[in-house]
Amino acid sequence: MSITDDDVPIGDRVAVARKIAGVNQRQLAQKSHYSVSMVRAVEQGREPASPEFVAAVAKALSIEPQELYGQPYHQLLAQDGGGLPGAAELQAILAEGNYVEPLDPTSADELSADLAAVQGHRHQDQARRALAKVPVLLRQLHGLTESSPPGAEREHAHRLLARAYANAAQLSYRFGWLVIASALLDRMETAAAPSGQPLLAAHAAQQRALLLMSHSAYESGQRYVQRSLNLIGPPEEEARLALAGAAHLRGAVLAARSRNRDRAAEHLREAERLAALIGHESPVYDTNMGPGNVAIHRIAVELDVGDPGRAARDGSRLRLPADVTATRVGRHWQDVARAWVLSGDSSAALNALYRARQAAPQQTRYHPHVRETIHAITAKQRRTSGNAAHFAHWLGLKS
Repeated sequence: MSITDDDVPIGDRVAVARKIAGVNQRQLAQKSHYSVSMVRAVEQGREPASPEFVAAVAKALSIEPQELYGQPYHQLLAQDGGGLPGAAELQAILAEGNYVEPLDPTSADELSADLAAVQGHRHQDQARRALAKVPVLLRQLHGLTESSPPGAEREHAHRLLARAYANAAQLSYRFGWLVIASALLDRMETAAAPSGQPLLAAHAAQQRALLLMSHSAYESGQRYVQRSLNLIGPPEEEARLALAGAAHLRGAVLAARSRNRDRAAEHLREAERLAALIGHESPVYDTNMGPGNVAIHRIAVELDVGDPGRAARDGSRLRLPADVTATRVGRHWQDVARAWVLSGDSSAALNALYRARQAAPQQTRYHPHVRETIHAITAKQRRTSGNAAHFAHWLGLKS
């Protein structure tokens, strides 16, 4: 089996990357601040690799995290219909630098509706469909910024362009293109500067914190969370309430991944207070901030601070509001599945994976930690169950 195959477990990739770097398991453990037993367990497939483990190992070995994840999953994407439409064109836009070739725009209202459609596709687990629409939309929005008269119309065009780049960055992140996502965030910040909307910069800072989390740069991520909060100012109207709440949720996960339970709890308490003031899942600034999102993050924090049993039990009992997006629901059940694996209940983990698939099949099919979870389930079973084998086959895994 080639290490470039989509179905190679993360543990195998860690072992290969470690050997290429010329370090043994004890040296990797010291560099990544994990125990030797944990490194050994992940490499042997007895323990699923957590996001923070992957980030720490990638940093220790001076490689990109997606190398350990094996993303993007080229074989599976090709099998599902020709790869990722729009991906090559998006990279071409980045390669054009400051002189993106514009397309003649339709009206600002029509382009705003197109942007809303892209965002809607992304939230409703149609990321490939969304990505296919992004390059043309970006070129048309560049055309709109050039053709709009100075003043309010041009500021509005820059706001649309900044939001389009933000969606492109989040789509790229979802498929494992961290470097491309970072470059797209640079473009978002450039477009936001002349938009007349300083809150876009606060939104960009939160997205930057997410990328830093993937690189095990938790304190840097917290600084971006604080930068976002400073830009937001006193949260009063819904836009600021939602952005501030989203910043605290990002801060809670960053703190949990660095095993700072108290700091994570402080962020969660403030996020919960702000969510209660909003009273629903707010779509402003693409935050989906509300009581349901806070509840999802509370489970994720329990898992990340090292209490998988509680995360599994609380997460399985959680009843989410109807207005939580499909991808958030899917991600919740992915976390619950990993928590059950770590708690030693493979059957409950598999049930949670099926719930993730039901809520967000595309996200679940392409998520690296879903693949890691099913590898762990099959490794713990003396004889792979029919349901586990069926799910692994659906993920495109050979075993």
